[in-house]
Amino acid sequence: MSIIVTLMVTVVLAGAVALLIRWEKAIPPRLAASPPPADAVLVEKGRRRLHLLRDGVAYRSYRISLGGRAEGHKAYEGDLRTPEGRYVLDWRNPNSCCYKSLHVSYPGPEDRRRAAERGRDPGGQIMVHGQLNGWGWLGWFNVWRDWTHGCIAVRNVPMEEIWRAVADGTPIEIRP
Repeated sequence: MSIIVTLMVTVVLAGAVALLIRWEKAIPPRLAASPPPADAVLVEKGRRRLHLLRDGVAYRSYRISLGGRAEGHKAYEGDLRTPEGRYVLDWRNPNSCCYKSLHVSYPGPEDRRRAAERGRDPGGQIMVHGQLNGWGWLGWFNVWRDWTHGCIAVRNVPMEEIWRAVADGTPIEIRP
């Protein structure tokens, strides 16, 4: 009897996960709010928070995940660090490997100079993005650990809200 119950529960859970994966790009637009436009974004790495700002005041905050070695400024490609400093969210990708992404203008001239002094590539393609495609249903678990290669990750519904609130050219400050 217990084997049958276990099998039934497994089938139901597998079906639910399959539906979530199938509809993961359709669900966030339906659940997300439409916040007012942000004139800046602030990331506090130590607190694992991303804030949308308007007139210098945070009006929305989201839990984030960072690079696997989040402490310190990104020094070179592959170091698993998230950069620190002032950048711009300069372009967006609705078809990225993750549920939507906004590009951070890293590396800047100073980042390139520091990396060159070490004989290293500073890296690039730092994004604010949602969950990896196909894994959005694990969003609640993934924001409780740092798992990116240096990007700033949020769950998919918050990414949809950020996507709606942030225009290309919006400044982003990433603090330790």
